[in-house]
Amino acid sequence: MDAVVEQSRIGALRDAERKAVTLFDEVVARRLIVPGVGERELSDQIRALADELFGITKFWHKRIVRAGANTVEPYAENPPDRVVAADDIVFLDFGPIFADWEADFGRTYVLGDDPVKHRLAADLPRIWDAGRAYFDAHPAVTGAQLFDHVRGLIHDAGWDHVGEHVGHLVGEFPHERISGDAMASYIAAPNTNPMRRVDPSGRDCHWILEVHLVDREGGFGGFFEQLLDIPS
Repeated sequence: MDAVVEQSRIGALRDAERKAVTLFDEVVARRLIVPGVGERELSDQIRALADELFGITKFWHKRIVRAGANTVEPYAENPPDRVVAADDIVFLDFGPIFADWEADFGRTYVLGDDPVKHRLAADLPRIWDAGRAYFDAHPAVTGAQLFDHVRGLIHDAGWDHVGEHVGHLVGEFPHERISGDAMASYIAAPNTNPMRRVDPSGRDCHWILEVHLVDREGGFGGFFEQLLDIPS
């Protein structure tokens, strides 16, 4: 692909993520994550905030707000709506569309003083950074190799992992269809393809890395995701 076109794609993806960061920062600034708010209600508040800030009305995947016991559930599940409690852990996973470019961004927030929940929340970006460091250090890394490495980091930290992958392709909307039968689109054990490659249209592949930690004994988890191969 033409270098100028590719730089434009990178710039658009980076800009989309920066706006997602602004959206999440504003969620915190407006103190939307509070005891007594329902997950669905909070999701609707964030959707309205995205419209207010950026005119965003489209999301490329379902908007996820999960609290407490629901934070152990993988993406594909749709647990019953839960009200945020005073000592809960909450994560947000949103994929807003900015000018036809996808963002996929996830963060975790802890209400209260539970030290284990705070430790899990602190481990999320640390493990994510270690996953990116491995990706950066191995130019020929495959999806399967990065998956195994991130799973190892999670288990070494004393947590469990949820789901069959730790990330996926991202790009223009609508991007190449991601399906459970096409694991080459995921950072997953079946994906033995190099991650640094071009897609069927000749465009460079760009990736989201996601970390979902679970404390089985405590019955809670946390989530963190953002662009892997394009620095902010």
